[in-house]
Amino acid sequence: MTDSNTLSPSARRKARHYAMQGLYQWKLSGNSVNVIEASFRADYDMKNVDVAYFHELLHEVPARLDEVQAVFVPHLQDRSDEELDPITEALLRLASYELKYRIDVPYKVVINEAVALAKKFGATDSHKFVNGVLDRAAAQARSLEVSANRGQR
Repeated sequence: MTDSNTLSPSARRKARHYAMQGLYQWKLSGNSVNVIEASFRADYDMKNVDVAYFHELLHEVPARLDEVQAVFVPHLQDRSDEELDPITEALLRLASYELKYRIDVPYKVVINEAVALAKKFGATDSHKFVNGVLDRAAAQARSLEVSANRGQR
C-alpha cells in the first residue's frame, strides 16, 4: 500500500467493501474483529486498499455500536433493527459510523457508497431502503451540511 492509495476514492471504496464484509462476518460468526482482520489481510490482496480506513471501520463500528445504531434505527420507519438482514445491517452500521464520526467524508459520498454496496451485495431493491434510511439519518446527523447542500440556511 502506498501513501497515494490511502486517500484515493478507489482505495476507500475497497476499504468500505472489505469492512462491510468483515462486519457481516462479525455479526454471523461471533469472531473477534482482530481475527477477522487478520483473515482478510492474509486472504485478500490489500495493496490497493486504504488499510488504515478498513481497520478503523472494522474496529470502531463494533466498539461504538450503541452510538452507531442510534444514528439509523430511528429512521427505519416501520421496521425494527432485528428485522434487518445482516448485509443491510452491516451497511447501515458502516455508513452511520461515517456519518457520525467521519465528518471529513461528505454525507453524499457516505450514502452513495452504501447504496453501491447494497446494489452489489444486498437483496433486490435493498439499495432503495438503504438510501432512504441514510438520507433521513444524514438530515439529522449532518443537518448543517445537508441544509447547506440543499441551499437552505
